[in-house]
Amino acid sequence: MNWAQTSARVIDALHQPHFPATLIEAIRSVVPFEHTVTFAYCGNRRPIALHSEFPVWKHKVMVEDYQEGPYLLDPFYLQSSRPGDPRLVRLRDMAPDRFYQGEYFRNYYVQTELAEEIGFMFNVEPNICIVISAMRTSKPFSAHEFRKLGELVPFIGAVGRHNWADLSKQFTQTSQQPETDNLSKIIQHAFRNLGRQILTTREVEVTEYILKGYSAEATAHALGISCGTVRIHRRNIYGKLHINSQGELFSRFISAMTGQDN
Repeated sequence: MNWAQTSARVIDALHQPHFPATLIEAIRSVVPFEHTVTFAYCGNRRPIALHSEFPVWKHKVMVEDYQEGPYLLDPFYLQSSRPGDPRLVRLRDMAPDRFYQGEYFRNYYVQTELAEEIGFMFNVEPNICIVISAMRTSKPFSAHEFRKLGELVPFIGAVGRHNWADLSKQFTQTSQQPETDNLSKIIQHAFRNLGRQILTTREVEVTEYILKGYSAEATAHALGISCGTVRIHRRNIYGKLHINSQGELFSRFISAMTGQDN
């Protein structure tokens, strides 16, 4: 089947329940990949899973567990708050400098057992972004494959915006966490719920960068302070929360987000 026939099938499926699967089939006809998930993001609200193709155990990690809080540290989610033209991006190109040594990767993402994840990103409204992730477990996408998939971006963005034009209603109708301005406020609220001493504004900022996977050097550069000051803040954060490692910080954050920490 040529691309004209494949794209025609996608257009025929618009506003039908099988549209997401038909679109994924069309993308796979150009470049193969094992797994896929499509999320809609609206600010800091719990993301809506629009489509996924995982075994049961992987669905729990990649969809259910993800929606409980880890999404807040996902580079795709963080990128979704920056409106722009439809685009295809590699996770590794967006990730902070210590992402693969950070606790989000080591405690959550490593469970996905993926060799690479790339994502088609487009906005259906200024504050609503859809990410269609294509995932491989065996080998990364080659530069040639990435270019071929990049050629599909205008088509995917156009049909996606048309099919999911009413997503704002779903976010309104679905029971959601109250939307806040940014991750810093969510961190502050989460740790306040733990009944611990409130972190200072600067400590919240440092906590945010630690959780995202930034090194002390990158955090210092982003905040305009010295590495030594970052380390002092980190020591104070750990003391106030009665923890000893980044792993414990990540666990406490997720527990606070899911209401499991008293």
